[in-house]
Amino acid sequence: MKPKDQNYSKSRRLKNQIKAVVTNPYNVIVLIAIVMLTYLIVLPLLDMISTSFTLAQKDARLAGGAAGDFTLYYWQRLLGSSLTKQMLLQPLLNSLLIGVCVSFFAIMIGSVLAWLMVRTDLPFKPFFSLAVIIPYMIPSWCKSQAWLTMFKTERIGGAPGFLMSMGINVPDWLAYGPVAIIAVLSLHYYAYAYLLVSAALNSINSELEEMGEIQGAGKATILRKITLPLVLPSMLSAIILTFSKAIGTFGVINYLGSKVNFVTLSSQLYMNSKSQNTQTAFAMALIMICIASISVFVNQKLIGSRKSYATIGGKGGHSTPLRLGKHKPLITAVLIVFFIFGIIMPIALLILESFMLRQGDYSLSNLTLHYWIGDPIANVMEGQPGIFKNENFINSLINSLKLTFVNGVFGTIFGQIIGYICAKGRGKLHGKVVEQLVFIPYLIPSIAFGGIFLSMFSTPQQIGGVTLVPSLYGTFALLTITSVVKHLPFASRAGTANMLQIGGELEEAAEIAGAGFFKRFVRIVFPLSKGGFVSGFMLIFVSIMKELDLIILLMTPKTSTLPYLAFQYQNSNSPQASDCVAIVMFSIVFLVYALANIFGDADLAKSMGG
Repeated sequence: MKPKDQNYSKSRRLKNQIKAVVTNPYNVIVLIAIVMLTYLIVLPLLDMISTSFTLAQKDARLAGGAAGDFTLYYWQRLLGSSLTKQMLLQPLLNSLLIGVCVSFFAIMIGSVLAWLMVRTDLPFKPFFSLAVIIPYMIPSWCKSQAWLTMFKTERIGGAPGFLMSMGINVPDWLAYGPVAIIAVLSLHYYAYAYLLVSAALNSINSELEEMGEIQGAGKATILRKITLPLVLPSMLSAIILTFSKAIGTFGVINYLGSKVNFVTLSSQLYMNSKSQNTQTAFAMALIMICIASISVFVNQKLIGSRKSYATIGGKGGHSTPLRLGKHKPLITAVLIVFFIFGIIMPIALLILESFMLRQGDYSLSNLTLHYWIGDPIANVMEGQPGIFKNENFINSLINSLKLTFVNGVFGTIFGQIIGYICAKGRGKLHGKVVEQLVFIPYLIPSIAFGGIFLSMFSTPQQIGGVTLVPSLYGTFALLTITSVVKHLPFASRAGTANMLQIGGELEEAAEIAGAGFFKRFVRIVFPLSKGGFVSGFMLIFVSIMKELDLIILLMTPKTSTLPYLAFQYQNSNSPQASDCVAIVMFSIVFLVYALANIFGDADLAKSMGG
């Protein structure tokens, strides 16, 4: 063959290879995903970093420069000034205290419950399986309200709580401050540990434990030597998840810490954001991101590389529960007591307080429906009618339903697509890139994340003078974009867990038979992942319906949601109205989850796997 013909052949072969890559639908989806994730995640993060080094107009005179100049003023004030202890060190120590303690107690409770539910012959499992995830459906700030209803004292809270009204002298440290915050958050975040650990336990073949039992090992030895090492990666992941969530939470700190001046990084960040000290707020957010990143790095080093196994394929699994024996009645009784005091009582207290005209008065004559359906009274609830006659409530209810359903659908679709990319590209460069990009929002505190998108989309997005995205301030679209992107780590995790269950041989067989990419996806992937799709939808639906920290800076009267309305009522000394809103919100979440569980085989535990 002549050199000219050889060059032509090589050139044509290269063109065909490029064409095959470019026209492959999977590659197109990967490219679009990377571009969108870069625009919606990486660019806002870079903007946050840039803003923390940019001098604001109001600080120009103090810093000795012009607005827009590069400056270290905000970092110097935060890290090396007379305000450092008040602004950073004390809030940081408080945040770490909360994060470490909550992680310990939540993981301990959640892991034990997961083991009992998945690996033992515990009775009444249908009841317990529903009761154990109820805390996930109830916002943590709702539990704060219930805590105050029980333990509030006249010395700080004004009206007495339930125990105080019964003549029991409650110490102030139990009603407010770190003990109360740790207790409330532990009773909330144990659900995350339960979901993650139970998902891992469900994937373990019980023959491993049975072999240990046959060899004469006791239950404690089997648990320590066999079960624990297998679920350790999920437990460590749950610790990191809980720690990051705990140090970044705001609602509980506001309810239980503000009255005793207990501040954390998240509450300081919120105060700076509300005071238009955006640069300082972003600098604090970057410190929180660094803490979360370090914890994730340590987690990865501890567990090393993690392998995954398909569980939907040609072979079935095997699971035989361990017998609790003579300890079964005692363990069952302890669990029932735990659920009564940890779940049922907080909800009952919220319901009770919503019918009380005046706080602290538990007499029958004080019971009323005013906060539900009452007409305006001048000196009650700032003259507003009950929530079902209140336009603010109706508007917030509609906004919440729109936001949750729209985000649930779009977030789940995007999460399943990204999960498909991560599952099929696991171990490959594009899979790692997408997995790392989609993980970034998880590291950013919710309040800071809302602040970034508020800053980014308050002005039109332009390229070359052409407006690509108009100003979205005060719009439903801004809430939707912010919520979808922030919850992508969970949505993609649900999608990845879903896709990893589908054995690769199923798609390979269809491809050999001549089925194209979209046909394989419609005929094989989607039918097998339908249950996971519903579970992923519920994961996002529940998260967004109760979301407060993420959207609190984005709220306007027009876009108010139920969590924000409850927050406003609580801060305006109308806790009964706040309770009513919280009860409605929880009822919606519980009803939708029950319907999805009955008709759509939804399982939050499976969606948290992977």
